[in-house]
Amino acid sequence: MRKSKMLEKFRSGRFARVCSLGHFLPFYVRYAAQYRFDGIWLDLEHRAMSEREVQTILALCHAADIDCMVRPPTLERTKLYRYLEDGAAGFLVPLISTPELARDLVQAAKFPPIGNRGIDGAGLDADFGIASWGPGMDFPADANRETFILPQIETLEAVDNAEAIAAIEGIDGLFIGPGDLTLRLKHAPAGSTMTWDKAVEIVAAACKKHNKVWGLAVGSLDALKRYRAMGAQILPWGGDFALMRVLDTCSKELDAAGV
Repeated sequence: MRKSKMLEKFRSGRFARVCSLGHFLPFYVRYAAQYRFDGIWLDLEHRAMSEREVQTILALCHAADIDCMVRPPTLERTKLYRYLEDGAAGFLVPLISTPELARDLVQAAKFPPIGNRGIDGAGLDADFGIASWGPGMDFPADANRETFILPQIETLEAVDNAEAIAAIEGIDGLFIGPGDLTLRLKHAPAGSTMTWDKAVEIVAAACKKHNKVWGLAVGSLDALKRYRAMGAQILPWGGDFALMRVLDTCSKELDAAGV
């Protein structure tokens, strides 16, 4: 079974380079691998792709030896582990606010004895049986070791439950969703003392206590440096929407050329 580059970085205390992708752009996978990213965050929560398009991106990631971290549009258990069978290295799962939801994720994505994932052993994750059917092979153990789950902390309830979620076996870390959490902080109940900085500190402390990784989406290099200094190991940087800046530059170059 393919080894996860992101998990290798996480387990050695290093920073995992991750970029994001929200559209069906096959060339992007090769570029990300060429420029030394460890993983691609494939956003299926807010972007639409067909099943075959997702399978194509996952297959290209395997061919380029780069992780694909899927943000799924569903919590339905069989659909979750189908992403793994098709080659996903792990999950970034939105709006996980309770330990119960986090345990449900583990049950869907991990094989016994950690979870309750259904076994096939014939998907891309098992090299279509080559890595699962041979003598002495232990595909469930390999899959449990080389796949990851990162719940997103995006509500005040999730912040309150951060330590309980981080403590769950099979959860590899916590990822703060700045857009959703900021929105909910604006509409916090009267008397709430929670702030953005306090929420980050709570999540970071919970992960440190339970030896789990943490991270968040950032919008500037200054923010990336700040949170990396605090111990974050995943701060996605770069994505397909950066093409907007490329086209802006090209348009200005055409203006300068007088055409």
